[in-house]
Amino acid sequence: MKKHISLILILGIILTGTLSIGLGSVSVPLEQLFSISTAPDYIKTIIYDIRLPRIVMALLIGMMLSSSGVVVQAVFQNPLADPYIIGIAASATLGAVIAYVFQLPDIFYGILAFLSCLISTFIIFKLSNRSGKVDITTLLIVGIAVSAFIGAFTSFAMYLIGEESFKITMWLMGYLGGATWTKVFLLIIPLVFSLIFFYLQRNQLDALLSGDEEANSLGVDVHTLKAKVLTVSALVVAFSVAFSGMIGFVGLIIPHSIRMLVGPSNSRLIPNAALAGGFFLLVCDTIGRLFLAPVEIPIGVVTAFFGAPFFLYLAFKAKGGN
Repeated sequence: MKKHISLILILGIILTGTLSIGLGSVSVPLEQLFSISTAPDYIKTIIYDIRLPRIVMALLIGMMLSSSGVVVQAVFQNPLADPYIIGIAASATLGAVIAYVFQLPDIFYGILAFLSCLISTFIIFKLSNRSGKVDITTLLIVGIAVSAFIGAFTSFAMYLIGEESFKITMWLMGYLGGATWTKVFLLIIPLVFSLIFFYLQRNQLDALLSGDEEANSLGVDVHTLKAKVLTVSALVVAFSVAFSGMIGFVGLIIPHSIRMLVGPSNSRLIPNAALAGGFFLLVCDTIGRLFLAPVEIPIGVVTAFFGAPFFLYLAFKAKGGN
């Protein structure tokens, strides 16, 4: 199984994607699904304009969050360093909310989210990094503080826009219902760039497994590497948050699960974690759409059901608990 994990994940994505296209508040018969050219116009609209963009967007965002989780954990040298838990994702919401308040074009959601995310990422890194090592407790406290501070600004912005705040509330809980092909294409660019960048840094990230001093002795410019990786991670998280809201724990669950299957080497971990993240988020979105259909459960709620117990397990494990 470990040798064929990529193939298994790809097959899982295809199967889940096919089910997701056919199932929903309006079901698409199997024969129409495979002979779409003869299907009624409303079926074509459901498939091409609603469900396919949503499926692709779930895959892209899952890949972005899981791959960023891999490298953030490597940089912080900490198993709990998920962009959602340590406050990086929360900071991206501020920029996106500002873009929403001023009714800016879609691309500005990502740009402003990136700027706010980048600033807070380096603040979190500096405050939690003591003597070249990140303490778990300090990291979590800093993350909680940053999230609370950003949350205050976000709440104030929601107060200013009044009745429109319901849309932001739904978005903050993680929502893919607004998926469009335009958003999909805007997400493809940072995803492809980040995956290529992370993969090119795989050997240097592997060197960090032994600690900063050992990595330095191997010729790795640790400071520059961490700065570059955190910057690209902030870009990825910002765009995912800007277009889907707060979807937590993907960057925590997936890297750990795949690491247990393929080992710590980033040459296998990064691509497989990306595939697994896409598959996981697609499954979660499908569950959210179908469980209480026609009412949708926000995807961030679904991932939290899986992620919160997993986080507690890792926290106790990191502290030597049972």
